[in-house]
Amino acid sequence: MSTRTLNTNTVIGGFMAVFGLAAIVASLDINPDPDGTWGARIFPLVGSVALVVLGVVECVNGLKSPPPAAERGAEDNVMGRILALLILSFAYVWLIGKFGYLLSTGLAAIGALMIFGVRNPVGLLVAAIVCPAIYHLIFFVLLGVFPPYGEWFDPLDITQGY
Repeated sequence: MSTRTLNTNTVIGGFMAVFGLAAIVASLDINPDPDGTWGARIFPLVGSVALVVLGVVECVNGLKSPPPAAERGAEDNVMGRILALLILSFAYVWLIGKFGYLLSTGLAAIGALMIFGVRNPVGLLVAAIVCPAIYHLIFFVLLGVFPPYGEWFDPLDITQGY
């Protein structure tokens, strides 16, 4: 493939589409509600389909236009970030099992922002607090999904009564 067709947009779009397809398969493994409705699987399924669509759009955009001169050779940097996000995702899943959702999500938010170049300590601290709080509110309070609890330590053990 020439540099014209394989650029940052096509690489990222391809990874997004493949990851979205894998997420669709994983979402279909979520058990339906007892009454047979889609239940808890609908939200990850919709997000997975959106990821596939956005990945395909990104690929098409990458194939339509050549990369800017400054972007040439940046594929190594993109691949490094993709690898770092993959490692972060595995670490995040492991951390959830050991320390629960809140602490793990705060650490993962910091890691993801650092991968993309955010170094402001205040911004990282805000993300570590706000991201888990918003996701907790959406999933566990509004949608009524049970949070995954940590095996070793979980902040929800302390705050559950509040």
